[in-house]
Amino acid sequence: MPSTRLSRLTTLAVLCLTAVLAACGPQAGGGSPATGGGGRARGDGRGAFGRGIPSDRPIPVEIEPVRRGTVSRTATIAGILEPVRTVGVNAQLAGILLSVRAEEGTRVRRGQLLAEVDIRELQAQERSAEASLRLAEANFQRSEQLFRDKIITAVEYDRDRAASESARATLDGIRTRLGYARIVSPTNGVVTEKRVEAGDVVSNQTRLFTVADVSMLVTRVQVSELEVRSLAAGDSVPLSVDALGGERVTGRIRRVFPTADSATRLVPVEVALTGPALQRLRPGYTVRATFALDLRRDALLVPSRAVSGPIGARAVYLVSYGKIARRAVSVGPDLDGRTEVHDGLKDGDSVIVSGASLLREGAVARIVGPLGDDASPARARGGTRRDTAARPPGRGRAR
Repeated sequence: MPSTRLSRLTTLAVLCLTAVLAACGPQAGGGSPATGGGGRARGDGRGAFGRGIPSDRPIPVEIEPVRRGTVSRTATIAGILEPVRTVGVNAQLAGILLSVRAEEGTRVRRGQLLAEVDIRELQAQERSAEASLRLAEANFQRSEQLFRDKIITAVEYDRDRAASESARATLDGIRTRLGYARIVSPTNGVVTEKRVEAGDVVSNQTRLFTVADVSMLVTRVQVSELEVRSLAAGDSVPLSVDALGGERVTGRIRRVFPTADSATRLVPVEVALTGPALQRLRPGYTVRATFALDLRRDALLVPSRAVSGPIGARAVYLVSYGKIARRAVSVGPDLDGRTEVHDGLKDGDSVIVSGASLLREGAVARIVGPLGDDASPARARGGTRRDTAARPPGRGRAR
């Protein structure tokens, strides 16, 4: 009896399971492709694996032509602006400064008076030397007459002549020192340092002023020995000035130094600035020089965003006869958003630069205006009238 009851329960369970499976069949929309249950999903514009662009619908893409142009690698190096020449003005005469006539920022000309030293003592010495010279010259003149009359010997004559010359040399030396009492600018420029005031006692070779020639400003930057070979004197160099909010000015390479630092392997390169730009610049400003390295002209260029794939297997996508085609290319490094193509493309080709996430080789392409790389399936389905269809003849708009 228990065995019969167990058999009936088993049979009932099998029947219930069969009913449940039947309820989940084609009538509930879960049929196999053979029953046509999946055809409805494909017919309403959805792919076999859920939402997405159907295989027969054109993919919107943005293209740009391959162009030839000039390309270079750049290196930006910071430096400090300095005067082309800085001259220290020292005292050449010990004494008290009677006056100081220049301060920091004073523009001066060559020979302009900067300071004066008290010369009263030297003036007294000058008068004494003048008197000694007059006496020596008078003695020498008498000796000349006496020597012609053979009254004095040659030794006495030579002695008086030497005394006269010595007195003249002494006077000349004092007058030279008197000239040092006027301290003047050795060059045109701007006083950048003043170390003394009126009344100070200075000695010989005391630094009094520093005068900078600002008719030209230079910045000396350090360039790697591997890159300096691309630079030459006279090359134009753009510089951005931090103190002017990054404003750009143009300088030129004044000289490339002949030797590199033995420790750092860097070569000094001097960039000069002249002209109207100097009115807004001052020594000490920080500038950033951008050097063009490995300059190449007439290079075949494409936008860097058009190139995809790993290193060694780079490729671009093109539109060929209305369909998307993939082409392997050999390229150089990315330089300011452009990439030089060495092999794989030619003039006149147009590469796809947007919509990379939707590209499928062999798919139909629809050329549109700028999209950006974030083109979505919704945009792909919502084409506009201004879009240019690039479809093979005989193909209608996907529905």
